[in-house]
Amino acid sequence: MMNLDIDTAAAEWLAAKEAERKLVDRRRELENHIIELLKIPEGLEGTSSTDTEGGHSVKVVGRMTRKVDADLIQEIAAEQSIEEHLGRLFRWKPEINVAAWSATDPAITTPLLGGITTKPGRASFSITKD
Repeated sequence: MMNLDIDTAAAEWLAAKEAERKLVDRRRELENHIIELLKIPEGLEGTSSTDTEGGHSVKVVGRMTRKVDADLIQEIAAEQSIEEHLGRLFRWKPEINVAAWSATDPAITTPLLGGITTKPGRASFSITKD
């Protein structure tokens, strides 16, 4: 374990966080430049691989982000009489509405606990200096 006082640890955390931000910004600039050099079209979905003359192998994997409005999809499917395809075309992922869960009678929520796994996540930090 480190032997630092809280102010030293906080100051070093701030410095590390700033260095990390700068490195991430630089990496993203380089990635954008590589995409330009390889003339990869915007919206690539899939993989583009290139071997350079200098011996580098560059692989760019393009992904599209899709958000689904579950209520609207179900409404459209009902209107088109294609509801039977939803289970195959979409994954339905229930998520807890923590505010509603906390406000609900335990007689309702307690039986549902068997279907929920709760694990601690990594703590997040926000440190500022005056």
